[in-house]
This record gives sequence, structure tokens and C-alpha cells, in this order.
Amino acid sequence: MRAVIVWGTRPEIIKLSPVIKLLNKKNSTIIFTGQHYDYNMSTQFIDELELRKPDYEMKLTKIQNTTTDRATQIGEIVLNLAKSISTIDPDIVLVHGDTNTALSIAITGLKCSIPIAHIESGLRSYDWRMPEEHNRIAIDHISDVLFAPTVVSKQTLLQEKVHGKIYVTGNTSIDAIQQNVGKAEKKARFSLDKQGDFALVSLHRGENVDNPVILSSIIKGLLESRMEMIFLQHPRTVKQLRRFGLYKKILDSKHISWVPPVGYFDMLYLMKKCKFIISDSGGLQEEATSPAIRKKVLVLRKTSDRPEAISLGFSELVGTTTRKIIKAIKKTNNDPSVPSNKSPYGTGHAAQKIINILRRI
Repeated sequence: MRAVIVWGTRPEIIKLSPVIKLLNKKNSTIIFTGQHYDYNMSTQFIDELELRKPDYEMKLTKIQNTTTDRATQIGEIVLNLAKSISTIDPDIVLVHGDTNTALSIAITGLKCSIPIAHIESGLRSYDWRMPEEHNRIAIDHISDVLFAPTVVSKQTLLQEKVHGKIYVTGNTSIDAIQQNVGKAEKKARFSLDKQGDFALVSLHRGENVDNPVILSSIIKGLLESRMEMIFLQHPRTVKQLRRFGLYKKILDSKHISWVPPVGYFDMLYLMKKCKFIISDSGGLQEEATSPAIRKKVLVLRKTSDRPEAISLGFSELVGTTTRKIIKAIKKTNNDPSVPSNKSPYGTGHAAQKIINILRRI
């Protein structure tokens, strides 16, 4: 088996790392698209996780979050991938998740007549404001092999009558945590004296931060809750906070520590130390269910593509209104416990299952 693995963003690097470690340069080629071009948001994680360097790297000209650039970025990635893949001639391309990089490699594989395997398939938010929702639906219907993290996601794929073969494997994010959480405290740059005295906050989704009304509502809820927080900066969020006149409110808060982007070990360390998590991230909803983390996540979104975490009580879908955010923070601060010890996203062996299936078929 000769596989091409393509990544371009921080989540892809982290979630594909357990798969990469089961392969080598003889049976796989890695391509980095540069979708996340900032070191702190991408290649830092390659270094931290001690992954081998990509065999091919792109330098994109379309890197902004404008509507036009989102479309032309995909075209640019496809053009570059087609040139690279034609020289590699792989048996299969591995695509992960729902990014522009993921959609680009799926389109390239389809048009180059190379089978496509989609890791983390079958997720749905049914929120058409999310670019990721467009991407993941298209990828699922293009792919020949679909690795669904849960039975719920498999049922979604069956209902949509995708043409590819479906396998339930668990989610590789749980693999990544199990492989790295033991190193987190030693390798993290953070050093916190107390555990459980703060909420960990991240915010980056376009439907939240690009809308001034929604972003203002969220920030007001965070500020008025008066909860001690570590708020992780994201380049897109920082840009929009400045644009909408909200940046100084965060800086002036006595309860919020405004922290630059952190590496993977720092993130694991903070997740273990915090009392609970407040976020609009899909990946954090998965990671928080790991037996090594087990933290409640307040999801600042109207919909979630991780219903398994919500149904088991790991996550709570809060919404984006100030009143609901304050209420949820106060309630969770009083009782941050989660009822289940078992993650719905597998036991940490998803990558091995994926590789075994690929070799078999």
C-alpha cells in the first residue's frame, strides 16, 4: 500500500499524527498545504509531536478568510496537489475532517482516479453557515472508504446513501491524547499552582467571531460571569475583536487571562488543570471525553456536530446569547462533573484500526 496523506491545519496534524506514526517513508508520502500558515497554528505541532517532515510543502497565496479567498484557496490547493500526486502515483489518498485542505485532496483524488479514504466521516451540524459543513458533506459523498468515529456518524452516512464502504473506528483524537498526555506536564511551558480554579476558553468559528452581534453577546457573557478564565487567542478572533471594538474589553478584564496561541502539550496541560472548558471547537468536544481529561465543555454554538458528547453529558449546547452563557457558566462552576467514564469516541486504537482496514482492502 502506498498512501498520500495531506494536512494543512493544526487539527489535521494532531489527529493524523497517530496514523503517521504507523507508516513510514516507504509506504506513505506527506503533503503540507500551508492552509494554517502561522507556525504557532500549524508546523509547531509537527515539531512537538516529533513527526517526520512533509515530503512536499506548499506556500499558498490565498490565505485570508474572505469569501473569495476561501473559494480560490481550494482551487490553488487542487492545482498544486494534482502536480504532486501525478509524480507519486499512490494507491490511496487519506483525507481527514472538513477543512479546505480536506476538500481539495478529495477533489484531486476523485479527478485523478485515486481511491479516497475519509477519516472522521459522517459528522453533521446541519448548520449551513459553517464552511466545514459544506466540505464534510462533499467529502463523504466523494470518498470510497469512510472511517466513521461512532455508530451515530455511521448511521448518518447510511441515511445519506454514500457510495463508499463505511467502518466504525473511533476518533484518532483520543489516540493522540493517550500517546501524549503523559508528556504534557513535563513539556508544557505553563506552570499553574492551582488546579480547577479557572475555565479554559477558546473561540474561533466564523459564524461566531465574524458576526459583531454574536461576538459581542459572547464576550459580554464571558465578562459578566466574572469567572476566572484563561482565554486562548486565535488570529481570526483577535482580528475581529479589534475590528468590532471588543479587544480592549478583554484586556481590561480582571478575570480573564488573554494568552497567545499555545502548543499541543500546553493545551493538554491546561485541559487537565482547568475546572471546565468554554468553546466553539468541535475537536475540544471530542478531546474532553478522553479518560485522561474528562472535563465538561460548554459549547458556544447553536448546533453541534458531536451529539455523542452531549448525550453522555460531557458537553452542553449553550448557544450564543449573553443570558444563557452566564447561566451555564454559573451552573457548571457549581458542579463541573461529567457522568460518564467512557468516551464515545473510542478507546485510543482508531489509527491502528484504520491502517489494518486499509491494508486488508
